Amino acid sequence: MEKLSYTKVNGYKIPDLEMPDDGLPEEIHIGIWGQQRLEYLKKHKRALYSSLLMSGKLRAHLHEIDVAAFERRELIIKQMMKAQNVTEQLKAENPMLWIGKVNNIRNCADEIIRNELIYE
Repeated sequence: MEKLSYTKVNGYKIPDLEMPDDGLPEEIHIGIWGQQRLEYLKKHKRALYSSLLMSGKLRAHLHEIDVAAFERRELIIKQMMKAQNVTEQLKAENPMLWIGKVNNIRNCADEIIRNELIYE
């Protein structure tokens, strides 16, 4: 059994605890989808959040969600643009219509990502 060391702070002994290494380089950036997942876990899935945090797997989980969400979003947008015939020709002929359709598709894709990956 490993012995704990303590640091005395204001008359109290505080254990010297270290978080396990998550294996990810420090320069790994957690993007918008990972941040949204983090906020969701903190507010609605506290047990899962605590478990991931204490096991050192939180950053890896957030990074995985972030990467998966970005890839899935691009795929959804591409498929929806093809299905709705949103082309470069439409962009040249009617830019305002094209912008409206693309914005709608992006918003739909974002909502799908939130429901499939962030709020699960």
